Amino acid sequence: MAITPEQAGWDYISFQIRRLAAGQSWSFASGENELAIVNLTGRYRVASNRGEWQGIGGRANVFAGAAHALYLPRHTEFTITAEEAGEYAVTWVPTDEDHDPWLIKPEDVPISVRGGDNVSRQINDLLPPGSPVQRLVLVEVYTPSGGWSSYPGHKHDVHIEDENGQLIEADLEEVYYYKITAQPQVTDRNNSDPNGLAYQRVYTDETSPLHQAGYPINALVMVHDGEAVLVPEGYHPVVSVPGYTTYYLNVLAGSAQSLANQDDPKVTWVKETYTGTNPAVPLY
Repeated sequence: MAITPEQAGWDYISFQIRRLAAGQSWSFASGENELAIVNLTGRYRVASNRGEWQGIGGRANVFAGAAHALYLPRHTEFTITAEEAGEYAVTWVPTDEDHDPWLIKPEDVPISVRGGDNVSRQINDLLPPGSPVQRLVLVEVYTPSGGWSSYPGHKHDVHIEDENGQLIEADLEEVYYYKITAQPQVTDRNNSDPNGLAYQRVYTDETSPLHQAGYPINALVMVHDGEAVLVPEGYHPVVSVPGYTTYYLNVLAGSAQSLANQDDPKVTWVKETYTGTNPAVPLY
């Protein structure tokens, strides 16, 4: 899978899913971009002109633990070699800043549960706001069987600050990359399941620039394991079908290294109805 800004019709995010057999390598240069590698499965080592890192990864699948993520600054030439066969995501965005390379380890990843009731989901903040980078934000999200996430629908397509300069909403592009598996009582979660589904709606209202320009979005996307959804603008809630747990890797970039967003005002009231959280999360 390869997503370019030209294909997506946006300014920042390039995104790829790559697979390597044990012993295979892939070489690349970040150029004028900051770049991150996120292991999905397998184990890797990386050699670069900015350093070397061993034993990146090791989880059997995305449902077995948090990811390793390696941040590489601009002007980095590197080779990634698979110590064990597997799959990883690589993403990059333009930058005019210099930052240090940074290996994020699973034990250092903040894990939390957000929402409540059937809107409970597990959040792994791989590269959260406030990280020593310019634009990239990386998040892993797990939505249990029959549950919702990114709900109430929220958007981040206009950069808005209050009179004190406090950021209210950032203008961010976003990629959702999906993995879907049967519930743990049905499977050992060692494999994704092609029968699993999630649905994601992407829709705009009069506050979104595309909507104002006469190009409203109102799409309902059926998503399978290994597929991606692009969110250029608008609200974008997700639901996981019963019997299956949905994982997605979020990549965001835009006007700020932030997750500042605004809920759809028509359904914000739902947050006031939660009475607890779903015990299905966290998964680990």
